[in-house]
Amino acid sequence: MSEIKPRFRTIDGLSIRYAESDGSGDRAALLLSPWPESLYSYDAIWSKLAGSARLIAVDLPGFGQSELRQDLLSPKAMGDFVVRIVDEFELAEPHVVGPDIGTAAALFAAARHPGRLRTLVVGTGGAAVPLQLGSPLDEWVHAEDLAPYRAMDPKAAVTAAINNIRGYELPDVVRQDYLACYTGRRFADQLPYVRAYPAELPVLAGLLPTIETPVQILAGRDDRVVPPANAEYLHEHLPNSRLDLIDAGHFAWEEGADAYADVITRWWRQN
Repeated sequence: MSEIKPRFRTIDGLSIRYAESDGSGDRAALLLSPWPESLYSYDAIWSKLAGSARLIAVDLPGFGQSELRQDLLSPKAMGDFVVRIVDEFELAEPHVVGPDIGTAAALFAAARHPGRLRTLVVGTGGAAVPLQLGSPLDEWVHAEDLAPYRAMDPKAAVTAAINNIRGYELPDVVRQDYLACYTGRRFADQLPYVRAYPAELPVLAGLLPTIETPVQILAGRDDRVVPPANAEYLHEHLPNSRLDLIDAGHFAWEEGADAYADVITRWWRQN
């Protein structure tokens, strides 16, 4: 039985799904769900993280089971929305964990809203310029024709992705939630977010040296979807960062759950 109990809250007119850990404390952490999963991606590490901070996990707009709005489907716009979430939950300088699509959004949030976030944990998301993306993400970003993606069964795309999770058996409640998040044209409708990478990652690159927020970069050394070169790029260009690569592939929060949680909780203790 999962400890994650999702609820919905209206933020900026959108229905946003979130889950909150029990208890309270002076340390709060906002967890942004990766794609094509959901806030249940934190199921394997939830209890360990909850022992160190009050957790608020969120499906970003258009992802998981949160309502989509087209103008938010880019990292820069999503970064501003991350700060809206912080305001809505009245979080004072929270830690932010943003793997995968959350990486660029969290970094834009820190760059454009200095002093609002205590620390970041990012990684497994596109960041390097020129782009260094593996399959199938590179194809999704550069496809000239999206018609095949609009015609495909979105659950098939999700199934193909989660079947690549190595060494971790998804609990049924988690697998079913991932599949439930992708119906109709949901997957194709989300593609504009990553297809904004060629335009927006160079903008982010120019902002990285200005980010004073401490950043823990955390990724799987065997990630073939978003190669570790992206993590190394961030470490090279961020003025206050730490880099850890763990023995895992792209879904590091599940494939290397213990190591992933250990890096995060250590980071929080130190900051």
